[in-house]
Amino acid sequence: MALDLSADPIELTAALVDIPSVSQDEAVIADVVEAALREQTTGFEVIRSGNAVLARTNRGLPTRVMLAGHLDTVPIADNVPSRRVRGDDGAELLYGCGTVDMKSGDAVFLHLAATVADPAHDLTLIFYDCEEIAAKFNGLGRIERELPEWLRADVAILGEPSGGFIEAGCQGTLRVRLTTAGTRAHSARSWLGDNAIHKLAPALERLSAYTARQVDIDGCVYREGLQAVRVAGGVAGNVVPDAAEMDVNFRFAPDRRAEQAYAHVLEVFDGLDLTVEPTDSAPGALPGLADPAAAALIEAAGGRVRAKYGWTDVSRFAARGIPAVNYGPGDPNLAHKRDEHVPVAQITDVAAVLRAYLTA
Repeated sequence: MALDLSADPIELTAALVDIPSVSQDEAVIADVVEAALREQTTGFEVIRSGNAVLARTNRGLPTRVMLAGHLDTVPIADNVPSRRVRGDDGAELLYGCGTVDMKSGDAVFLHLAATVADPAHDLTLIFYDCEEIAAKFNGLGRIERELPEWLRADVAILGEPSGGFIEAGCQGTLRVRLTTAGTRAHSARSWLGDNAIHKLAPALERLSAYTARQVDIDGCVYREGLQAVRVAGGVAGNVVPDAAEMDVNFRFAPDRRAEQAYAHVLEVFDGLDLTVEPTDSAPGALPGLADPAAAALIEAAGGRVRAKYGWTDVSRFAARGIPAVNYGPGDPNLAHKRDEHVPVAQITDVAAVLRAYLTA
């Protein structure tokens, strides 16, 4: 099994999709990517970290651009191998697991590494494992701990699907658990009990009435959201429950720190008869579009820029002071779906924009 990095990145995307690489099963695709980078590129130092492949040039150029993408996918849903289909509007579509998230982005990066002969920047490429599962397995996190010198750059481009727009920064995410306590009793004599589930009602009312903040940062509008995502409680069909809980997810704009986001959630539920405990959080990433390296990328993309809704690994780069954006082919709303597909024209367009940026 081999990749031709000089081939059209559309064909290269199909070849990557045809190599199954569900999270924690990326050894084969990592072997193939590593071999291709070693054999078909010049001027790159190439190393392996678990099932991640890293490559970089050291030409002494004044700036360094990082191109990063994950090799893993969610479980296959009868959508491998890839297939090409003509859509109703005549546009050609490439179907398959990972076409959107994010083997088309990986294909563009690999193609550029092999075909950009005279880049204006030194390049670092990071193809990592286990992005689609729990953060403790994330290969980029492992690289950050074990090989931090490889994550130095003036700007980082994460090839997550963005529909051909530059999606700047990302939202932060916080999850909290609201817990109520009551008194158990037979439901036929409910006045003897205290229903813990009913005590969640005031919290739900506050969530229903909540007005999400919108904030403009560097011309990107981030809209926050506070939502109940899980409710649990109950003992039996004839018992007044003495305990209940509700999980709430806060997606916050990157001008808030995680600590500020938690303080805001506490304010929302202040005064209610319940406890609030954080269960998970990750900071957002400011867009950093005023940085000259990021501004040049936006210019190359024709000014097509918008805020990133959701959390991505750009947060890791932003925490290191590196301006970072999401930029790749594919509609992010199609990621992980059985009918996941990408318009092949977007692959071509993203490759052309990044080629212009890297050689300008």
